[in-house]
This record gives sequence, structure tokens and C-alpha cells, in this order.
Amino acid sequence: MAFRIPLRTPVLLASMLALAACGGDKASSGGPGGGPGGGQGGADRPVPVTTARLQPESFAERISAIGTVKARESVTITAKVSELVQQVHFDSGDEVRAGAPLITLSDRQQQAALAEAQASADEAERLYRRQSELAAQQLIARSQLDNQRATRDAAKARVAQIRAQLADRVIRAPFSGVLGLRQVSTGALVTPGVAIATLDDLARVYVDFPLPEAQLSMAAPGRVIRGTAAAWPQREFTGAIAIIDARIDPATRAVMVRADLPNPERLLRPGMLVNVELPGATREALLVPEIAVVQVGRESFLYRVKDDGSVEQVDVVIGARSGGKAEVVEGAKAGDRIVVDGTGKLRPGAKIVEAAAPAAAAGGDAKPQAPAAAPGG
Repeated sequence: MAFRIPLRTPVLLASMLALAACGGDKASSGGPGGGPGGGQGGADRPVPVTTARLQPESFAERISAIGTVKARESVTITAKVSELVQQVHFDSGDEVRAGAPLITLSDRQQQAALAEAQASADEAERLYRRQSELAAQQLIARSQLDNQRATRDAAKARVAQIRAQLADRVIRAPFSGVLGLRQVSTGALVTPGVAIATLDDLARVYVDFPLPEAQLSMAAPGRVIRGTAAAWPQREFTGAIAIIDARIDPATRAVMVRADLPNPERLLRPGMLVNVELPGATREALLVPEIAVVQVGRESFLYRVKDDGSVEQVDVVIGARSGGKAEVVEGAKAGDRIVVDGTGKLRPGAKIVEAAAPAAAAGGDAKPQAPAAAPGG
């Protein structure tokens, strides 16, 4: 079946082709994105950035770590024997001295046993003295006197044993410190291993914190440390390193360091977290703001400004970081001009302009331009 094309169709096609050609000529002759100032020409515009020159500065490296407070002396008070509590001599939170009685247990059985043993010991002593007189007169054999001496000594030992058991019925503080919560009351039955209270010496405390193996050279006994706790954000606690563990943890590659801190106000408590700062020795170093360092994977680099106003990418090795600055160990030298702010817009070879320059020019340095002459004027 044949189709017929109307005669006006060629005219419509010719009109559309003419319009397309006109639009193409307009786009190529100028307009948005074309010609000077548009499209590709925008890539040549300088990128506004801020720069700085590298100069050696005094730098004291600081190591930060999180430590845990431990009491200088700490113990959980328990009983050695199973017995009823006869009297409690303390309240929760009391501060006690070494040797102070804390709990007295019932000792009636031991007192009775002591009286019996003491009577036997006294009788054995009297028999020994009488037989000593008889032995001196050679009225009894020497062996009989020796047997009585052994009986006397055994009776005395029995008395000493019961006295020791009586001493166990009075539980005393092994050292001076602060007691925790009381866990028993009068009349309660205590057994070995049952906690009566905790006792901590808080006049001085330890702070244990991990130190990376690479920074072990910065730690030494006597080195000053500073710490802050979340409970006392306005207070700074100062102490010194007491000891460094003899072994490095093979899993974390860190060594435990113990610092000794005075705690006269008892503000630091066992188990509390402390942010520890260990200051290092002051030295000269090339420092750059951390925002100037561009990190890609494990590599770090800076943008250095060349004489023609363009930038180049320089690989650097970064050392310690502290206070918003990073130490440049390799890759840059003193006097280099580097880009500090605006690195995210840069590529190697890009042109730059100091961001403060246009603002300075707008402050009054630029002269006002004369108005253009009117046509025909």
C-alpha cells in the first residue's frame, strides 16, 4: 500500500533545518559558557587561597593517653573464720588508721578454750619445776624430766594457738585509708571470702596508662605528667612517672606506665578515667597547620607555591601533632610557601591568588573609574 507525502512537508523540513543552523551559529559566536570568560576560560581563573611560609618554631611534643586511677594500697576486708558479728566499729566512708578495730566476732568458745589451755599450761609448769628439784637430787631419772619439759612446752603452745584464734576474732585495718560501703551488720554470720568493706589509701594514687612502643623514649621515671578528670574539668592533677612495665604487650605494641599523683583532697577515686598528657622536650621543628596537610590513604602531601604563581604537590612525612599543628619531618624546607586554606580546590599546576588580596584592594586602594562618555558627548 503506497503512502502519499503532502506537498507542504518539504517546506516544514527546510524551515527546521534553518532554525537549527541559526541556533548553532549563535552558540558558537558567544553566549553563556562560550567565548571569553565562559566554558574553558573559567579553568584559568586563579583559585583564592591563604598561604604561609615555613619557618622553624619551638615545638614540645605532647603524648595524650587515657589512664585509670588505682589506690596506692587497696584491699577488701574479709574474715578468716566463720563466726557471728558481735560488734561493728565503723561506718561507711570512715577514714581509719592502721590497726584500728573494724569488726569484733563472737569469741566465747575461744575464751573458754583459752581458760582450759591456760590451766593445763600452769599445771605443766608446776610439775616441771617440782621434777627439776627432784632431778637435781637425783631422785628421778633425767628422761622423766625431759618428758615433763615437753609436756609443758606443748601446753604453752596450745595457749599461744588459742590466743591467735582470739586475735582473728577482731578484724583490724591493715593500713590507714578510707573505708567503702559497710556490707555487714551486728548479728550477721560472716565466712571467709565474704566482703565486709573495702579499704583504700587515697592520700596518693597511681594512674596507669598505655604508652605506644614508638614513644617509649619520652617516658622515664621522674618525668612530670599532667592529668584531668571529667568529674573535675577545671582541675589539673600533676604527678610523676613512678615505674615503666618491663614488658611490652605484643598485641597492642604498648607498654603500661604507672604515674604517682598526690591526692590530698581525695578527689581522684579508684577506677576513675584520667586524660594524661606527657610533655616532651622542646626542640626546633618545621610546623604547619594541620588543615594544610592533605591525606590520601597513608600518604601525606602539601601544596607548595612556585615562582610563577602555580602550585605543585609535594610528598611529605609528618611527625608529631600537637595543638592543631603538624611537624614536617621530610619533603619540605624552611622558606617554602605553602597553601594553608583552600587545598580542596587545587590541582597540581593550578594558579592561585592570596584570598586577602581582593579584600585589601576593596578597602580603598583601588581608584574609582571615571564614568564612560555618553554617545555623542
